[in-house]
Amino acid sequence: MSRRRLLMAVVIVIVVLLSAATAFGASGALTAHLTGANEMPPVETKARGQTVFMLSPDGMELYYRLIVANIQDVTAARIHLAPAGVNGPVVAYLFSGPLPGTINGDLAQGTLTSADLIGPLAGMAMDDLLDNIMSGDAYVNVHTLANPAGEIRGQIR
Repeated sequence: MSRRRLLMAVVIVIVVLLSAATAFGASGALTAHLTGANEMPPVETKARGQTVFMLSPDGMELYYRLIVANIQDVTAARIHLAPAGVNGPVVAYLFSGPLPGTINGDLAQGTLTSADLIGPLAGMAMDDLLDNIMSGDAYVNVHTLANPAGEIRGQIR
């Protein structure tokens, strides 16, 4: 990929991120910056991503928007429980693929509720996910055909 195309993809991601922050209301948003270097083990990739989360006023729903750039053949995007540098179990799906081809822009957006929690958080309240996020023990992972264990990852902060 040429340097110009890579720069253009980065600009597109920034514009989409700004619109995501506006859509969710910038204050109180949680984010995850996704790169291959954050994977365990690290993955060499030009793919990048950003997830923006906003909790509903009543704390019962977690709105999200996942934006990616330079990623191919996405198979899934999920929230996992574990600190940085450690792989952990899946607790919620953000996207279920497959989605062939290169993606630059929105991959997924939606709303999570306690009914969407799986794995060790199945049957638990949204507060249990939020407790893990606030303690630094939750991350977003985007999986691809080339990297089924995950191509880009970022802790939710």
